[in-house]
Amino acid sequence: MTSAEMVVVGMKHIVCFSGGHSSAIAAVEVVRKFGAEDTILLNHDLCPRTEDADIKRFKKEVSDYLGVPITYANMPGWDVKDQFDVCMEIRAFKAGAQSTAFCTNRLKTEPFHKWLSEHYPANPPEVRDDISLVYGFDANEQHRIRRRVGIMAAMGYQTEYPLTWEVRTIHDIEEVGIERPKTYSIFNHANCTGCLKAGKQHWFVVYCLYPEIWEKAKLAEDTIGYSILKQGYLSDFEAEFAKLKEKALPPTEKAKPQTFWAAARKLIKDDDDLPCECSF
Repeated sequence: MTSAEMVVVGMKHIVCFSGGHSSAIAAVEVVRKFGAEDTILLNHDLCPRTEDADIKRFKKEVSDYLGVPITYANMPGWDVKDQFDVCMEIRAFKAGAQSTAFCTNRLKTEPFHKWLSEHYPANPPEVRDDISLVYGFDANEQHRIRRRVGIMAAMGYQTEYPLTWEVRTIHDIEEVGIERPKTYSIFNHANCTGCLKAGKQHWFVVYCLYPEIWEKAKLAEDTIGYSILKQGYLSDFEAEFAKLKEKALPPTEKAKPQTFWAAARKLIKDDDDLPCECSF
């Protein structure tokens, strides 16, 4: 065993357990390598209006399989406040064009940092060597990995990325008899339904399948006075989306955006009100 492979006895591995497939696979790898007793599944429970019930089912089944209880770091009021409520309170979706969405900051980042400071406080620039934060980034996400390494090191924590390990024991959660969240049949990620960082294709799915969330999002835009999508307000797209729904365009994120919007243009190629290709 090389020095890089040496295991620190009693070291805690804190899995940032989002409820998505990648973080679940990372959790399995960590437990198999380091043991359940040294693994923490840290999750942020989210409002049941926008976190699908099947994601909550998935989190529990992964936890039960691993024999590791879920540790929650929740925003106060998480069970009644969704991402739109959080943003309407602040009256902004984000601060600046490149910043993290406020919903992510309030629902996840702040509770995460608070939990770390209460249970495993750090003293930067020293980096703690008795805990490691585990992320489900894979080898194709080197930019995200480098950024996360830098951010957490500056806070006094080390990180690890099991999906980049040369030796892997699992690639799909179905291998252990657990079905990934049903939302993956429609969406690419297990984010909130009505994700404020998602694009127009995501919002077409919301318009078709989640009308209550669509209306809440429009209310948030009206309250804040700013649009979620860079192309315009959701209400600006209702006529277009209604026509595409009538034409039976499948509401899905599984198709690549170029393919999806090419199909949309073909369905209503004779209509003058469909925006040009550059608007997609």
